Amino acid sequence: MFEQVNSDNLYRFDQSCRVKAITLAKQLNMAERLHINFMPNAVYDPKLCIRTTLAAAQECGFATDKIVFEVVEGQKITDHAHLKRIIRSYAEMGFYTAIDDFGAGYAGLNMLAEYPPHIIKLDRLLIRDIHANRIKQVIVRASIEVCRELAIELLAEDVERREEYPWLKIAGIVFFQGYYFARPGFECLPGVASEVYD
Repeated sequence: MFEQVNSDNLYRFDQSCRVKAITLAKQLNMAERLHINFMPNAVYDPKLCIRTTLAAAQECGFATDKIVFEVVEGQKITDHAHLKRIIRSYAEMGFYTAIDDFGAGYAGLNMLAEYPPHIIKLDRLLIRDIHANRIKQVIVRASIEVCRELAIELLAEDVERREEYPWLKIAGIVFFQGYYFARPGFECLPGVASEVYD
């Protein structure tokens, strides 16, 4: 399906995914935050492009302060000023923003310095086997301290092993996501495949 997405239909695809996510979250009576990935290059004007998202949230009665827009790390940012405008506009409209897969691809310290979000999601490669890897432990502890100083929430992605969770929790992370807690499920019951706020 993704191979059919191109520059001609990128905007429509992005908008359709947002509307589907919001309406489905409402149908499932989801109480948790709804995380929606967005492609900065698909947003030509933040205030105009958000209208469909706002309309979908209002139509189905889903609170906008429960919507988190995540910058996708795999897309190279060609216009940094534009991304900064998007994140600032989303925050002004009451949405949360997040940097997804922090520590991988283009989602690194430079992005954090340019676009401080509400939430950072640590990349899975930093999380995998962290209980047994001193270098990863040092990096994650430093990330925790940076986020604490900047009042940014930190979420550990792709927690899959029982040993990873207690190490991360003792280190100070309170938000988690991954197979250790639940497998993702499309149109599943609330709580079956959601982020764990332990």
